[in-house]
Amino acid sequence: MTRTPRVSSLAASLIIVTATAVLRRRQLRWGATDAELIDVLPGDDLVSDPDLTATRAITIHAGVDDVWPWIVQLGQGRGGFYSYDGLENLIGCDIHSALQINPDWQHLDVGDAVRLAPELALKVAVAKPPRTLVLQGGVLPGTTVAPYDFTWTFHLSPASASTTRLVVRERYAYTRWWARLMVEPLTVVSFLMSHRMLRGIRDRAEQSGHR
Repeated sequence: MTRTPRVSSLAASLIIVTATAVLRRRQLRWGATDAELIDVLPGDDLVSDPDLTATRAITIHAGVDDVWPWIVQLGQGRGGFYSYDGLENLIGCDIHSALQINPDWQHLDVGDAVRLAPELALKVAVAKPPRTLVLQGGVLPGTTVAPYDFTWTFHLSPASASTTRLVVRERYAYTRWWARLMVEPLTVVSFLMSHRMLRGIRDRAEQSGHR
């Protein structure tokens, strides 16, 4: 029995929708264990009822004290984001990821600005060296108020004396109905940049820790 074109189209559509949903779920939790997905991290209370959460993680073969210096110097005009600088700079971010630890970038206080681009900044909401950095804010070029609240958490946990788990969590709470239409399509971009960033932090920390 041959399928009609309508049935074939419906089957193809269902496959695409299912595959998209599976891929979306995987990229929102890349590298994270089931336990890490449900762990309550510092700063989660700042966006207590998120509309979108992404929790990603990586194992780093270096101690917490070797990883933290790369975390605390994140930011435009500082250590960068250890990701795809060329892509970020195409849209004017002026990012230059550091290959070394800079002593001048090793301190952040609550309320300090960490820029994503020259005119876009998040505020430090939690700074607990050498374990946790939480950035908060809503960023939207050309406006003073973004249609969502956002937290970006970097949390380090020692897995052993010489191994660290880095968990990075994004939480979004939409304050305008149309925020979903802006944020959700960018989750793939966020995953690609975060994936590269996690590996960039890992590689730098492992190299510096073995010197």
